Amino acid sequence: MTRIDFYILEDEARDACMRFACRLGLKAFGNGQPVHMHVTDGAAAEHLDELMWDYPRHRFLPHEIASPDAEPKSPIHIGHAPPHHEEGLLINLADDIPSFFGRFDRVAEIIVGETRDLGRSRYKYYRDRGYPLHHHELKDWEAKA
Repeated sequence: MTRIDFYILEDEARDACMRFACRLGLKAFGNGQPVHMHVTDGAAAEHLDELMWDYPRHRFLPHEIASPDAEPKSPIHIGHAPPHHEEGLLINLADDIPSFFGRFDRVAEIIVGETRDLGRSRYKYYRDRGYPLHHHELKDWEAKA
């Protein structure tokens, strides 16, 4: 069964979710896991793509914006449609829980101040369906390398 991890950041702004997603993607990549970063739309995909070229600093994240018509060639892909693979880590940065989340080994939900209510409703959704939930409170996460 898919494991759901909630990462609660002390940050208030939603942009911290994308920065943390980059770090989480880097860690998963280092562990040999494929990563799908699910976003709401093409504009969010482009924004995350730009961020991944420069964050975290001095790190290379092999990534691409996923095309619905082609298999991804990079271990980290960004998209707003269902991905081609069915394993690894799904980092959900979209406004809704994607219908395909159960195809992944793990799902990461990143919560900041302005998304707390959304996080609570997602937590209840997963809990009510019996998914294993894990909770991580993170402070000063950007200070750590």
